[in-house]
Amino acid sequence: MSSPLQSLVATGTKLWLDSVDPEFVKKNRELGATGATSNPIIISDLIKTGRYDEPLVDLLHKSKMSDDEAAWQLTDQVVRAAQQVFSPVWKNTKGDDGYVSFELDPLLEDPACTLSVKERSARYIELGKRWSEGHQNRMIKVPATPAGIGAMEELCAAGITLNVTLIFTMRQYEAARDAIWRGAQRRKSLDDFKSVYSIFISRVDVYTEKVVPDLSPKAQGQVGIVGAKRLWQANQKFWSSRKTRLKQEIIFASTGTKNPEDPPWKYVIALAGSDIQTNPPATNEAIEKSGLTFRRTVDQMPPADVLAEIDAKVDPQKMEDQLMREGTAKFADPQKGLQKLIAEKRRSLAA
Repeated sequence: MSSPLQSLVATGTKLWLDSVDPEFVKKNRELGATGATSNPIIISDLIKTGRYDEPLVDLLHKSKMSDDEAAWQLTDQVVRAAQQVFSPVWKNTKGDDGYVSFELDPLLEDPACTLSVKERSARYIELGKRWSEGHQNRMIKVPATPAGIGAMEELCAAGITLNVTLIFTMRQYEAARDAIWRGAQRRKSLDDFKSVYSIFISRVDVYTEKVVPDLSPKAQGQVGIVGAKRLWQANQKFWSSRKTRLKQEIIFASTGTKNPEDPPWKYVIALAGSDIQTNPPATNEAIEKSGLTFRRTVDQMPPADVLAEIDAKVDPQKMEDQLMREGTAKFADPQKGLQKLIAEKRRSLAA
């Protein structure tokens, strides 16, 4: 008898982990996870455990690195370790799975950043080339902001595997996808071309509860799922006519529930059956204890009246504008927190 997570994978979903904590990576690999993703919050949480004090001593005091340099070098070390765990998956699938995502500098999206959009794009290109060099199963994570999208064609043309993050709407997805496809066509070969598009789901439902409170009970809490399924359908249609060896996939991200009244597997069960889900460790633990057996649901939409109500009441551009304002703050602030934490560690480890 298969476990709940094994039944999820059996529907066709690739299970990735929203963490690079070595303990979670090992445990979730055994449960069926085939990839992972990193961000500054995850790295900060690891530092707080004290498990990385010795590497930090080497970086901060022996190598005399700045707080920022030490943050990036430690991130690189942790992501490399996760890549080793998933490397056999990458080899067995010939590059179609087994990736770990490495997020580029979130401070490029800080409102305090004085660089122009063009200059930020150039910086994304520079950093993407630096942190991808020599890595077969590392994805470079770039946000679907004007600067991020402005960098994607060049990054893809350079042979870099991209994970587009912070996507909330069809407009963002199409702009990013088209830029990446332009870059792909500039490559000598499409054999190693791989791209994924991370759709943030639960944050959409948090938004509609606040901004569109007059949605009916049938529609409220479904907007994130409907948007994700429509983006998945659009992605399926676009790539079906472009014959690439590897799959160009949607990542269903932000799958941890925010409403305490929702079961922790609300989004996981609604999107089972295709592409990739990056779940927090706590979500996977809850699923494993649930006794659930998953079936394919990713191509099943709510009733027509629910879809019509969502289309009538939810303004996609207004939603994108607000969620991106919030999203870029949530993107940049954890990097500042990571730098502050390392500065504190510098003092405590020196003492």
